[in-house]
Amino acid sequence: MIGLFFQTNLIRESATMPAKVLVSLSAMVAILLVQTNLHAEEQQSSRESRFPQAGWSSFFRGGAVQQFTTDMDEDGNFDASRFSIQAGQSYAWNYQTSVSVALGYSYDGYGFSGKSGLAGLDPWSDIQTLSLSLPVRWGFDNDWTAFFVPTIRSTGETGADFSDSITGGGFVGASYRFSDTLTIGPGIGVIGQLEESATLFPILIIDWKITERFSLETGTGLGATLGPGLVVTYQATDKLKLGLGGRYEKLRFRLDKNTTLGGGIGEDSSFPLFATCSYSFDPQTNISLVGGFELGGNLRLEDDMGNLLTEESYDAGGFLGLAFSMRL
Repeated sequence: MIGLFFQTNLIRESATMPAKVLVSLSAMVAILLVQTNLHAEEQQSSRESRFPQAGWSSFFRGGAVQQFTTDMDEDGNFDASRFSIQAGQSYAWNYQTSVSVALGYSYDGYGFSGKSGLAGLDPWSDIQTLSLSLPVRWGFDNDWTAFFVPTIRSTGETGADFSDSITGGGFVGASYRFSDTLTIGPGIGVIGQLEESATLFPILIIDWKITERFSLETGTGLGATLGPGLVVTYQATDKLKLGLGGRYEKLRFRLDKNTTLGGGIGEDSSFPLFATCSYSFDPQTNISLVGGFELGGNLRLEDDMGNLLTEESYDAGGFLGLAFSMRL
């Protein structure tokens, strides 16, 4: 969930925490992100145009979120503690053209309780994700901006074989600035998946200042999380911003090779809906509180070849977290 939380912070700074930290404080995060922030760097083109800074800069963002005890359909329950951090360096020729390198880490700690069903198997515990991305942004003219974000990551439980937990992918797209209040454009992402075909997904990038205080923005993908989202924000004061949003999240990871599951695959997917309250100390630094519910949640367990062993849905689970972002 740090994934979700990150998504709102990065949108603001950009203009993508942990694996599923808010992927998913959404990761970050998407999710993050980002763990890798795929199209967050594009959002940056429209936002940072208001604060143009040529030359070198550094950025840091992170967050933590707690998913409270959530009941599972068959029997038992689980909770999850998530944390994500990302640091990077950018060089900008102007507000439209830049290249960055970003390194991220996220942690998703699960705790299961139950005597039957998937919870009774106690299928996994500590999931760790490392990611490396190279966002590139290039302005054709004053209105058109293209972007490309290749990324590689490792997502696995403690004890998993590192070489078997690596996937890669990228995001490419373009945006057009119709006015000072509307930037919109298409994009497409391709993300490799452990023991299954790569995920291909289109994304509509939008940064629309509807009124002086209301805006509609694209949610970003963080870390190991995937999927598009939308966030409606309200600028309550010069420093305080409120938001409501939602997105799709998916965290897929390699399991510990030393257990009876022998390096199988775990997956956690859901549709989080969330509210945020963000405070900006200055245009480059902010902190956010996020809370919401994971809807349509599903846990999946597969063998080391990706064959389904069992899956189970879970009830709406509440979460609460904190995130920050900073650019120097």
